[in-house]
Amino acid sequence: MAEERVVRDMRDARGAQDVGHAQGVRDTQDRDAHGVRGARDVRVAQVAQEVQVTRDEQEGQGAREAREPGRRDRKKAATRRNLLRTAARMFADRGYQQTTVKDIAAAAGVTERTFFRYFPSKEDLVFAEILDFVPPLKEEIAARPADEPPYTAVLGGLFAAAGRLDGGLGILFVGAPPRALSTGMRRSAVLTDFEDGIAEALAARLAHRSPAEPAPARALRAAVLARASVAAVRSALIAFTTRDATTTDPPPPLEDFAALLHEAFAVLRSGGE
Repeated sequence: MAEERVVRDMRDARGAQDVGHAQGVRDTQDRDAHGVRGARDVRVAQVAQEVQVTRDEQEGQGAREAREPGRRDRKKAATRRNLLRTAARMFADRGYQQTTVKDIAAAAGVTERTFFRYFPSKEDLVFAEILDFVPPLKEEIAARPADEPPYTAVLGGLFAAAGRLDGGLGILFVGAPPRALSTGMRRSAVLTDFEDGIAEALAARLAHRSPAEPAPARALRAAVLARASVAAVRSALIAFTTRDATTTDPPPPLEDFAALLHEAFAVLRSGGE
């Protein structure tokens, strides 16, 4: 009996040890599993943070890229205006022929390479001046008194629009070579845009002055008046720029060109009589 009890006690003890060992193994496994889950949770949190940082950086980069074109466009527009203003002043002071691209670039504080990024040639700069002049000219013609005759409205609009630009009349006319608006495909296109701008402004005025006139007839009359006006401007320009072309003296003052414009438009108003 005693032996049986001893054997039974040993068996019970061994069973208890086995149970304890198993429990210890399970506890260890639980701790290991908890450690793995904890490490995994930490890594997941790190990855999420990295993803958020990357997303924030991308959004910030996108915002910067969205802003950058605006800054670039403003800078380019400012450089273009600076070149036009500088050229107008130099043309007025020295004359077109005596002013080089190198002179304009140096005075504007840029390189010749920068100049050519904006204007393929000195002549193209003059064309740009003319095209930039068209919108304010149309506005000024439209703002003239309603009872003004067409030629008077155009001439008044020319002087008023020139007064809104740096360089005044110089930015439009003094810069042009003697026959810059006479020949060539590019010159013809610029001249047509100039004429069309005046014609559009005159057509609007004629609609108020002669509402019963058929639209096609009114458009034709506006086109004829506009092209005659531009012919007067070109004639005054050529007379002004060729007056002393054989000398190296400074160009005549802008007042002389203004006087020639008045004379040219007086010829139009008189019908050439």
